[in-house]
Amino acid sequence: MDCVFWVKEVGREFDRTRGHFYSAVGERRSSCASNLVAGWGNSRCLILVLRERTMKITDVKVTVWEWKDIPPTRYTLRVKSSGSRKTTMGLVRIITDEGIEGNAFLGSAMAPAADDCKLIVERYKTLLVGQDPMDREKIWQTMSAWAMGNTMRIIGAIDVALWDIAGKHAGLPIHKLMGSYRDSAPAYASSAVFEHIEEYAEEAVSFKEAGWSAYKIHPPGTAALDIKICEAVRKAVGDDYRVMLDSTWSYDYPDALRVGRAVEGLGFYWYEDPLHFDDLYGYVKLKQVLSIPLMATEMPSRGPFSYSPWIMERATDYLRGDVAIKGGLTSCLKTAHTAETFQMNYEVHHGGNSLNNVANLHLIMAIRNCEYFEVLLPDSVQKHGLVQDIEVDKNGMVHAHQEPGLGAQIDFELIESNKVADL
Repeated sequence: MDCVFWVKEVGREFDRTRGHFYSAVGERRSSCASNLVAGWGNSRCLILVLRERTMKITDVKVTVWEWKDIPPTRYTLRVKSSGSRKTTMGLVRIITDEGIEGNAFLGSAMAPAADDCKLIVERYKTLLVGQDPMDREKIWQTMSAWAMGNTMRIIGAIDVALWDIAGKHAGLPIHKLMGSYRDSAPAYASSAVFEHIEEYAEEAVSFKEAGWSAYKIHPPGTAALDIKICEAVRKAVGDDYRVMLDSTWSYDYPDALRVGRAVEGLGFYWYEDPLHFDDLYGYVKLKQVLSIPLMATEMPSRGPFSYSPWIMERATDYLRGDVAIKGGLTSCLKTAHTAETFQMNYEVHHGGNSLNNVANLHLIMAIRNCEYFEVLLPDSVQKHGLVQDIEVDKNGMVHAHQEPGLGAQIDFELIESNKVADL
Protein backbone atom coordinates (compact mmCIF):
# COMPACT_ATOMS: atom_id res chain seq x y z
CA MET A 1 0.00 0.00 0.00
CA ASP A 2 1.34 3.52 -0.88
CA CYS A 3 0.59 6.40 1.51
CA VAL A 4 1.25 9.78 -0.18
CA PHE A 5 1.94 12.95 1.79
CA TRP A 6 2.13 16.45 0.23
CA VAL A 7 4.11 18.97 2.30
CA LYS A 8 4.23 22.56 1.06
CA GLU A 9 6.95 25.16 1.58
CA VAL A 10 9.59 22.78 2.77
CA GLY A 11 11.81 24.23 5.44
CA ARG A 12 14.03 21.21 6.06
CA GLU A 13 14.92 18.10 4.20
CA PHE A 14 13.85 14.61 5.19
CA ASP A 15 16.36 12.91 7.48
CA ARG A 16 16.40 9.34 6.12
CA THR A 17 18.73 8.04 8.81
CA ARG A 18 16.46 9.10 11.66
CA GLY A 19 13.17 8.54 9.90
CA HIS A 20 11.85 12.07 10.51
CA PHE A 21 10.71 14.82 8.17
CA TYR A 22 10.36 18.42 9.30
CA SER A 23 8.55 21.15 7.37
CA ALA A 24 8.09 24.86 7.90
CA VAL A 25 4.31 24.51 8.01
CA GLY A 26 4.09 21.50 10.28
CA GLU A 27 5.87 18.35 11.29
CA ARG A 28 5.17 14.81 10.09
CA ARG A 29 7.13 11.85 11.30
CA SER A 30 7.62 8.34 10.05
CA SER A 31 9.51 5.51 11.69
CA CYS A 32 9.73 3.63 8.40
CA ALA A 33 12.57 5.61 6.87
CA SER A 34 13.84 2.79 4.71
CA ASN A 35 10.45 2.56 2.98
CA LEU A 36 10.22 6.25 2.07
CA VAL A 37 10.71 7.50 -1.48
CA ALA A 38 10.92 11.30 -1.89
CA GLY A 39 10.57 13.47 -4.98
CA TRP A 40 9.75 17.05 -5.85
CA GLY A 41 6.32 17.86 -7.24
CA ASN A 42 4.94 21.13 -8.58
CA SER A 43 4.87 24.35 -6.53
CA ARG A 44 7.72 23.34 -4.24
CA CYS A 45 5.67 20.39 -2.95
CA LEU A 46 7.74 17.47 -1.75
CA ILE A 47 5.93 14.17 -2.24
CA LEU A 48 6.78 11.38 0.15
CA VAL A 49 5.54 7.89 -0.68
CA LEU A 50 5.57 5.46 2.22
CA ARG A 51 5.66 1.89 0.99
CA GLU A 52 3.91 0.24 3.86
CA ARG A 53 5.22 -3.13 4.99
CA THR A 54 2.59 -5.88 5.25
CA MET A 55 1.80 -7.02 8.77
CA LYS A 56 2.57 -10.70 9.37
CA ILE A 57 1.46 -13.33 11.86
CA THR A 58 4.53 -14.44 13.80
CA ASP A 59 3.08 -16.88 16.32
CA VAL A 60 -0.09 -18.63 17.45
CA LYS A 61 -0.41 -19.60 21.09
CA VAL A 62 -3.16 -21.03 23.28
CA THR A 63 -3.46 -20.82 27.05
CA VAL A 64 -5.56 -23.61 28.50
CA TRP A 65 -7.28 -22.90 31.81
CA GLU A 66 -9.78 -24.60 34.07
CA TRP A 67 -13.28 -23.29 34.77
CA LYS A 68 -14.33 -24.76 38.11
CA ASP A 69 -17.52 -25.19 40.13
CA ILE A 70 -20.00 -25.03 37.26
CA PRO A 71 -23.48 -25.82 38.62
CA PRO A 72 -25.55 -28.66 37.11
CA THR A 73 -27.40 -27.51 34.02
CA ARG A 74 -29.53 -28.92 31.25
CA TYR A 75 -30.67 -27.38 27.96
CA THR A 76 -31.88 -30.31 25.87
CA LEU A 77 -33.51 -33.69 26.21
CA ARG A 78 -30.16 -35.50 26.12
CA VAL A 79 -27.36 -33.02 26.94
CA LYS A 80 -27.03 -32.21 30.63
CA SER A 81 -24.59 -32.16 33.53
CA SER A 82 -25.62 -34.12 36.60
CA GLY A 83 -23.57 -32.28 39.22
CA SER A 84 -21.11 -29.48 39.84
CA ARG A 85 -18.27 -29.85 37.42
CA LYS A 86 -15.30 -28.24 35.75
CA THR A 87 -14.23 -27.81 32.16
CA THR A 88 -11.24 -26.60 30.16
CA MET A 89 -11.23 -23.32 28.26
CA GLY A 90 -8.73 -21.90 25.78
CA LEU A 91 -7.45 -18.38 25.21
CA VAL A 92 -6.36 -18.13 21.57
CA ARG A 93 -3.54 -15.63 20.90
CA ILE A 94 -2.62 -14.71 17.34
CA ILE A 95 0.50 -12.54 17.51
CA THR A 96 1.79 -10.21 14.81
CA ASP A 97 5.11 -8.53 14.06
CA GLU A 98 3.54 -5.14 14.81
CA GLY A 99 2.81 -6.12 18.39
CA ILE A 100 -0.93 -6.40 17.80
CA GLU A 101 -2.48 -9.52 19.30
CA GLY A 102 -5.88 -10.97 18.44
CA ASN A 103 -7.79 -13.05 20.96
CA ALA A 104 -10.67 -15.50 21.12
CA PHE A 105 -12.02 -18.10 23.55
CA LEU A 106 -12.50 -21.80 22.94
CA GLY A 107 -14.77 -24.01 25.01
CA SER A 108 -17.93 -23.69 27.07
CA ALA A 109 -19.43 -24.97 30.29
CA MET A 110 -20.74 -28.01 28.42
CA ALA A 111 -17.89 -28.61 25.95
CA PRO A 112 -14.22 -28.82 27.10
CA ALA A 113 -11.70 -27.11 24.84
CA ALA A 114 -8.52 -29.11 25.52
CA ASP A 115 -8.56 -31.08 22.25
CA ASP A 116 -9.45 -28.01 20.17
CA CYS A 117 -6.58 -26.08 21.76
CA LYS A 118 -4.08 -28.77 20.75
CA LEU A 119 -5.39 -28.84 17.19
CA ILE A 120 -4.92 -25.10 16.74
CA VAL A 121 -1.24 -25.38 17.59
CA GLU A 122 -0.59 -28.71 15.86
CA ARG A 123 -2.57 -28.21 12.65
CA TYR A 124 -3.43 -24.54 12.12
CA LYS A 125 -0.38 -22.69 13.42
CA THR A 126 1.75 -23.60 10.39
CA LEU A 127 -1.04 -22.42 8.10
CA LEU A 128 -1.26 -19.04 9.86
CA VAL A 129 2.35 -18.04 10.60
CA GLY A 130 3.67 -15.77 7.86
CA GLN A 131 0.21 -14.78 6.65
CA ASP A 132 -1.11 -11.24 6.58
CA PRO A 133 -3.80 -11.24 9.32
CA MET A 134 -5.81 -8.74 7.27
CA ASP A 135 -6.36 -11.43 4.61
CA ARG A 136 -9.29 -12.88 6.57
CA GLU A 137 -11.23 -14.05 3.55
CA LYS A 138 -8.30 -15.94 2.06
CA ILE A 139 -7.48 -17.53 5.42
CA TRP A 140 -11.12 -18.45 6.06
CA GLN A 141 -11.51 -20.01 2.62
CA THR A 142 -8.34 -22.07 3.13
CA MET A 143 -9.39 -23.29 6.58
CA SER A 144 -13.04 -23.99 5.80
CA ALA A 145 -12.64 -26.14 2.69
CA TRP A 146 -14.27 -29.47 3.59
CA ALA A 147 -14.53 -28.41 7.25
CA MET A 148 -17.48 -29.43 9.40
CA GLY A 149 -18.35 -30.49 12.94
CA ASN A 150 -15.98 -29.64 15.77
CA THR A 151 -13.45 -28.16 13.34
CA MET A 152 -15.79 -25.21 12.86
CA ARG A 153 -15.26 -24.17 16.48
CA ILE A 154 -11.52 -23.88 15.84
CA ILE A 155 -12.01 -21.99 12.58
CA GLY A 156 -14.46 -19.73 14.38
CA ALA A 157 -11.98 -18.88 17.13
CA ILE A 158 -9.21 -18.13 14.64
CA ASP A 159 -11.52 -15.96 12.56
CA VAL A 160 -12.72 -14.00 15.61
CA ALA A 161 -9.10 -13.37 16.65
CA LEU A 162 -8.27 -12.11 13.14
CA TRP A 163 -11.19 -9.67 13.27
CA ASP A 164 -9.89 -8.57 16.69
CA ILE A 165 -6.50 -7.81 15.11
CA ALA A 166 -8.13 -5.88 12.27
CA GLY A 167 -10.13 -3.73 14.66
CA LYS A 168 -7.12 -2.98 16.84
CA HIS A 169 -5.02 -2.17 13.76
CA ALA A 170 -7.66 0.26 12.49
CA GLY A 171 -8.48 1.65 15.93
CA LEU A 172 -12.14 0.70 15.43
CA PRO A 173 -14.61 -1.75 17.01
CA ILE A 174 -15.37 -4.75 14.82
CA HIS A 175 -18.94 -3.66 14.08
CA LYS A 176 -17.57 -0.42 12.61
CA LEU A 177 -15.27 -2.40 10.30
CA MET A 178 -18.26 -4.43 9.15
CA GLY A 179 -20.35 -1.30 8.74
CA SER A 180 -22.47 -0.51 11.77
CA TYR A 181 -26.26 -0.51 11.54
CA ARG A 182 -27.02 0.33 15.20
CA ASP A 183 -25.42 0.62 18.62
CA SER A 184 -27.94 -1.32 20.74
CA ALA A 185 -30.36 -4.22 20.43
CA PRO A 186 -33.04 -5.89 22.58
CA ALA A 187 -32.10 -9.01 24.53
CA TYR A 188 -34.22 -12.04 25.36
CA ALA A 189 -33.86 -14.43 28.27
CA SER A 190 -33.29 -18.03 27.20
CA SER A 191 -34.08 -20.56 29.93
CA ALA A 192 -32.34 -23.71 31.05
CA VAL A 193 -34.46 -26.84 31.59
CA PHE A 194 -36.32 -26.83 34.91
CA GLU A 195 -37.75 -29.72 36.89
CA HIS A 196 -41.04 -28.01 37.67
CA ILE A 197 -43.56 -26.13 35.54
CA GLU A 198 -43.88 -23.24 37.99
CA GLU A 199 -40.15 -22.50 37.75
CA TYR A 200 -40.57 -21.49 34.11
CA ALA A 201 -43.54 -19.27 34.92
CA GLU A 202 -41.75 -17.57 37.80
CA GLU A 203 -38.62 -16.93 35.79
CA ALA A 204 -40.56 -15.53 32.82
CA VAL A 205 -42.42 -13.11 35.10
CA SER A 206 -39.16 -11.98 36.70
CA PHE A 207 -37.64 -11.04 33.35
CA LYS A 208 -40.80 -9.30 32.21
CA GLU A 209 -40.76 -7.22 35.38
CA ALA A 210 -37.05 -6.45 34.84
CA GLY A 211 -37.86 -4.84 31.48
CA TRP A 212 -36.74 -7.59 29.11
CA SER A 213 -38.87 -7.81 25.98
CA ALA A 214 -39.03 -11.58 25.48
CA TYR A 215 -38.51 -14.98 27.11
CA LYS A 216 -37.64 -18.29 25.44
CA ILE A 217 -38.45 -21.70 26.90
CA HIS A 218 -36.11 -24.69 26.70
CA PRO A 219 -38.52 -27.46 27.77
CA PRO A 220 -37.68 -30.99 28.96
CA GLY A 221 -38.47 -32.37 25.50
CA THR A 222 -41.60 -34.47 26.04
CA ALA A 223 -44.58 -33.13 24.12
CA ALA A 224 -47.35 -33.34 26.72
CA LEU A 225 -45.29 -31.75 29.50
CA ASP A 226 -43.84 -29.13 27.15
CA ILE A 227 -47.36 -27.98 26.21
CA LYS A 228 -48.27 -27.59 29.89
CA ILE A 229 -45.15 -25.50 30.48
CA CYS A 230 -46.01 -23.22 27.56
CA GLU A 231 -49.56 -22.80 28.83
CA ALA A 232 -48.32 -21.93 32.34
CA VAL A 233 -45.84 -19.36 31.06
CA ARG A 234 -48.42 -17.69 28.82
CA LYS A 235 -50.88 -17.48 31.69
CA ALA A 236 -48.23 -16.01 34.00
CA VAL A 237 -46.93 -13.28 31.67
CA GLY A 238 -50.18 -12.41 29.92
CA ASP A 239 -51.10 -12.26 26.25
CA ASP A 240 -49.07 -9.16 25.42
CA TYR A 241 -45.62 -10.50 26.34
CA ARG A 242 -43.43 -12.13 23.71
CA VAL A 243 -42.60 -15.81 24.31
CA MET A 244 -40.72 -18.33 22.14
CA LEU A 245 -40.22 -22.11 22.33
CA ASP A 246 -36.95 -23.92 21.54
CA SER A 247 -37.58 -27.67 21.67
CA THR A 248 -33.95 -28.54 20.78
CA TRP A 249 -34.64 -31.28 18.20
CA SER A 250 -36.71 -33.36 20.65
CA TYR A 251 -39.78 -34.52 18.71
CA ASP A 252 -40.86 -36.80 15.94
CA TYR A 253 -43.22 -35.29 13.37
CA PRO A 254 -46.56 -36.07 15.14
CA ASP A 255 -45.34 -34.56 18.43
CA ALA A 256 -43.81 -31.57 16.63
CA LEU A 257 -47.17 -30.92 14.99
CA ARG A 258 -49.03 -31.35 18.28
CA VAL A 259 -46.78 -28.93 20.16
CA GLY A 260 -46.69 -26.53 17.22
CA ARG A 261 -50.45 -26.21 17.13
CA ALA A 262 -50.50 -25.62 20.88
CA VAL A 263 -47.94 -22.79 20.86
CA GLU A 264 -49.53 -21.34 17.75
CA GLY A 265 -52.78 -21.08 19.67
CA LEU A 266 -50.95 -19.47 22.59
CA GLY A 267 -49.56 -16.76 20.33
CA PHE A 268 -45.89 -17.67 20.66
CA TYR A 269 -43.50 -15.61 18.56
CA TRP A 270 -41.47 -18.46 17.03
CA TYR A 271 -41.14 -22.24 17.24
CA GLU A 272 -37.50 -23.35 17.17
CA ASP A 273 -35.88 -26.70 16.35
CA PRO A 274 -38.78 -29.08 17.01
CA LEU A 275 -37.43 -31.80 14.68
CA HIS A 276 -33.97 -33.28 14.19
CA PHE A 277 -31.67 -30.68 12.67
CA ASP A 278 -31.32 -32.49 9.33
CA ASP A 279 -34.99 -33.45 8.85
CA LEU A 280 -35.52 -31.11 5.92
CA TYR A 281 -38.51 -33.11 4.69
CA GLY A 282 -40.20 -32.91 8.10
CA TYR A 283 -39.67 -29.16 8.38
CA VAL A 284 -41.17 -28.61 4.92
CA LYS A 285 -44.28 -30.56 5.95
CA LEU A 286 -44.51 -28.76 9.28
CA LYS A 287 -44.20 -25.32 7.71
CA GLN A 288 -47.03 -26.12 5.31
CA VAL A 289 -49.54 -26.76 8.12
CA LEU A 290 -48.46 -24.27 10.82
CA SER A 291 -48.78 -20.51 10.72
CA ILE A 292 -46.34 -19.86 13.61
CA PRO A 293 -42.89 -18.97 12.21
CA LEU A 294 -40.41 -21.87 12.30
CA MET A 295 -36.75 -21.47 13.14
CA ALA A 296 -34.15 -24.06 12.12
CA THR A 297 -30.52 -24.26 10.86
CA GLU A 298 -28.70 -23.73 14.17
CA MET A 299 -27.13 -27.08 13.33
CA PRO A 300 -25.30 -28.70 11.61
CA SER A 301 -21.90 -27.21 12.33
CA ARG A 302 -21.15 -26.10 8.78
CA GLY A 303 -20.51 -22.91 6.86
CA PRO A 304 -22.78 -20.82 4.61
CA PHE A 305 -23.33 -23.49 1.95
CA SER A 306 -25.35 -25.65 4.36
CA TYR A 307 -28.20 -23.11 4.33
CA SER A 308 -28.99 -23.37 0.63
CA PRO A 309 -31.48 -26.26 0.72
CA TRP A 310 -33.34 -24.74 3.67
CA ILE A 311 -33.90 -21.55 1.72
CA MET A 312 -34.72 -23.19 -1.60
CA GLU A 313 -37.12 -25.73 -0.06
CA ARG A 314 -38.75 -23.04 2.11
CA ALA A 315 -38.26 -25.22 5.16
CA THR A 316 -37.71 -22.44 7.72
CA ASP A 317 -38.77 -18.85 8.30
CA TYR A 318 -35.51 -17.84 9.98
CA LEU A 319 -31.85 -18.71 9.54
CA ARG A 320 -29.75 -19.29 12.64
CA GLY A 321 -26.07 -19.42 13.62
CA ASP A 322 -23.23 -18.17 15.78
CA VAL A 323 -19.47 -17.74 15.54
CA ALA A 324 -18.65 -21.07 17.22
CA ILE A 325 -21.00 -23.40 15.36
CA LYS A 326 -20.72 -21.78 11.93
CA GLY A 327 -17.02 -20.92 11.71
CA GLY A 328 -16.55 -17.33 12.78
CA LEU A 329 -17.70 -13.81 12.01
CA THR A 330 -16.71 -14.08 8.35
CA SER A 331 -19.02 -17.05 7.86
CA CYS A 332 -21.92 -15.57 9.84
CA LEU A 333 -21.75 -12.24 8.03
CA LYS A 334 -21.97 -14.02 4.67
CA THR A 335 -25.07 -15.92 5.81
CA ALA A 336 -26.75 -12.87 7.33
CA HIS A 337 -26.41 -11.01 4.04
CA THR A 338 -27.70 -14.05 2.13
CA ALA A 339 -30.73 -14.22 4.43
CA GLU A 340 -31.42 -10.54 3.84
CA THR A 341 -31.68 -11.08 0.09
CA PHE A 342 -34.55 -13.49 0.80
CA GLN A 343 -36.20 -11.10 3.29
CA MET A 344 -35.30 -13.46 6.13
CA ASN A 345 -33.86 -12.75 9.55
CA TYR A 346 -30.58 -14.28 10.65
CA GLU A 347 -31.17 -14.68 14.38
CA VAL A 348 -27.82 -15.03 16.10
CA HIS A 349 -27.54 -17.96 18.51
CA HIS A 350 -25.78 -17.81 21.88
CA GLY A 351 -22.01 -18.15 21.39
CA GLY A 352 -21.21 -20.72 24.08
CA ASN A 353 -18.74 -18.50 25.97
CA SER A 354 -18.36 -14.86 26.96
CA LEU A 355 -15.95 -13.71 24.26
CA ASN A 356 -17.92 -15.46 21.51
CA ASN A 357 -20.96 -13.54 22.74
CA VAL A 358 -19.03 -10.30 22.39
CA ALA A 359 -18.22 -11.30 18.80
CA ASN A 360 -21.89 -12.15 18.23
CA LEU A 361 -22.87 -8.73 19.56
CA HIS A 362 -20.57 -7.00 17.05
CA LEU A 363 -22.23 -9.01 14.27
CA ILE A 364 -25.72 -8.04 15.44
CA MET A 365 -24.73 -4.37 15.50
CA ALA A 366 -23.62 -4.61 11.87
CA ILE A 367 -26.74 -6.24 10.35
CA ARG A 368 -30.36 -5.15 10.05
CA ASN A 369 -31.94 -8.59 9.91
CA CYS A 370 -31.42 -9.84 13.45
CA GLU A 371 -34.00 -8.84 16.03
CA TYR A 372 -32.52 -10.11 19.29
CA PHE A 373 -29.42 -10.84 21.32
CA GLU A 374 -29.81 -14.18 23.10
CA VAL A 375 -28.87 -14.39 26.79
CA LEU A 376 -28.64 -18.05 27.79
CA LEU A 377 -29.29 -18.66 31.47
CA PRO A 378 -28.08 -18.99 34.15
CA ASP A 379 -25.16 -16.54 34.27
CA SER A 380 -23.13 -18.92 36.43
CA VAL A 381 -22.94 -21.38 33.52
CA GLN A 382 -22.47 -18.86 30.71
CA LYS A 383 -20.40 -15.90 31.90
CA HIS A 384 -16.70 -16.49 32.52
CA GLY A 385 -13.32 -15.07 31.59
CA LEU A 386 -14.09 -11.36 31.17
CA VAL A 387 -13.59 -8.54 33.66
CA GLN A 388 -16.92 -7.07 32.57
CA ASP A 389 -19.39 -9.25 30.71
CA ILE A 390 -22.27 -8.06 28.53
CA GLU A 391 -25.06 -6.65 30.67
CA VAL A 392 -28.71 -5.97 29.86
CA ASP A 393 -29.91 -2.52 30.90
CA LYS A 394 -33.17 -1.60 32.63
CA ASN A 395 -34.88 -1.29 29.25
CA GLY A 396 -33.89 -4.79 28.18
CA MET A 397 -31.17 -3.60 25.78
CA VAL A 398 -27.55 -4.58 25.18
CA HIS A 399 -25.07 -2.07 23.84
CA ALA A 400 -22.22 -2.18 21.34
CA HIS A 401 -18.61 -2.18 22.46
CA GLN A 402 -16.88 0.95 21.19
CA GLU A 403 -13.24 0.08 21.92
CA PRO A 404 -10.98 -1.21 19.11
CA GLY A 405 -11.34 -4.86 18.09
CA LEU A 406 -13.58 -6.97 20.26
CA GLY A 407 -13.34 -4.27 22.89
CA ALA A 408 -13.83 -6.61 25.85
CA GLN A 409 -11.39 -6.77 28.76
CA ILE A 410 -10.17 -10.34 29.23
CA ASP A 411 -9.61 -11.44 32.83
CA PHE A 412 -5.98 -12.45 32.41
CA GLU A 413 -5.53 -12.74 36.16
CA LEU A 414 -8.30 -15.34 36.41
CA ILE A 415 -6.87 -17.27 33.45
CA GLU A 416 -3.34 -17.23 34.83
CA SER A 417 -4.44 -18.38 38.28
CA ASN A 418 -6.32 -21.33 36.77
CA LYS A 419 -3.86 -22.12 33.97
CA VAL A 420 -3.36 -25.72 32.97
CA ALA A 421 -0.93 -25.29 30.06
CA ASP A 422 0.60 -22.90 27.55
CA LEU A 423 0.57 -24.39 24.05
